[in-house]
Amino acid sequence: MARDISEKIREHIKQLVRTAGLPDNEESIEILEEGWQEKLETFEREVEERNMELSEEFDAEDERGALLMTYSGSLISVGPLTSKGRSVEYHSIGIRKDVPETAEASETELADDVEVDSVVMFSNGPIKKSSPIYKIAVIVEEMDEEEQTELLAEVTQVLSEDFIEVNKTLIQD
Repeated sequence: MARDISEKIREHIKQLVRTAGLPDNEESIEILEEGWQEKLETFEREVEERNMELSEEFDAEDERGALLMTYSGSLISVGPLTSKGRSVEYHSIGIRKDVPETAEASETELADDVEVDSVVMFSNGPIKKSSPIYKIAVIVEEMDEEEQTELLAEVTQVLSEDFIEVNKTLIQD
């Protein structure tokens, strides 16, 4: 592995072993850690390629969009702030049995600022709160709402497909 996984992530991964229906042993933990590491590297590469910027926090009133990666390796795309609120898309890691694979809300708001190591909460919609946030990537280029939405949709799709492949490779082997 390129980097050691923090104890916080390791503890979260131990919980994921149970919700994923995997045997509760060190091998399962190592499999999920390897997958998590691959997902993190993919996330960071895509963020860099698309000129997004990693941040420790994201203000609820920030007009830009953002992409979040949770401790469990799920993705949350937070659309730009509009007069009707934000669009939000949640994409599960695909191996958990206790959450939907995807969920969307078109007119929601961040209940509070988003910070690394904290859960993100939404005012309404099918997504009420997430696992703790590990990475926050914000759009830094000047773009209108439509361009931001397209960028977020594109990067989320690429990452979701990559994350699914990681899961298939690790879990099905």
